[in-house]
Amino acid sequence: MMQMMKSKKDNIAEYILYLWQMEDYLRAFPENADATPELHELNEMMHREGIIEGGHLALANNALAELIDLHTTLLDEDAMYRAAIIRLQPSLNLLKAKTDRPTMSDIEACLVLLYQIMLLRLQKKEIIPETASVQQQATQVLTFLSRTYHDDQAAL
Repeated sequence: MMQMMKSKKDNIAEYILYLWQMEDYLRAFPENADATPELHELNEMMHREGIIEGGHLALANNALAELIDLHTTLLDEDAMYRAAIIRLQPSLNLLKAKTDRPTMSDIEACLVLLYQIMLLRLQKKEIIPETASVQQQATQVLTFLSRTYHDDQAAL
């Protein structure tokens, strides 16, 4: 069953993953584009932005850019955050090397990892322990980023 639109302010990482999921859903089931007002609106945006075949909505890309900016700031300002990224770096580099976009940001790589794991689970495929460990680390990074983003937005 479809969920209502995630809020960027509440959890920006979940918001991005949700938009990616809805894009894939609308590509797989275009006949359902008018099932809800939200799907209709997202479908219209995808048509306007020319991403029916592939790519991401500007909403998702802009949210990702905000998350990357916050990540860059935190690398300079938060030693614990920087240490978490350094621990995750080898796995992110390996993941990026296996994609068609090896220069993607570390944060996008974390999101891609979580999205791919979600797809594997939907297909009832096994997640090996090493992947589950990287997933846990990426989730911790994204959770910290999302909380920090939320707190920053609440302070505005």
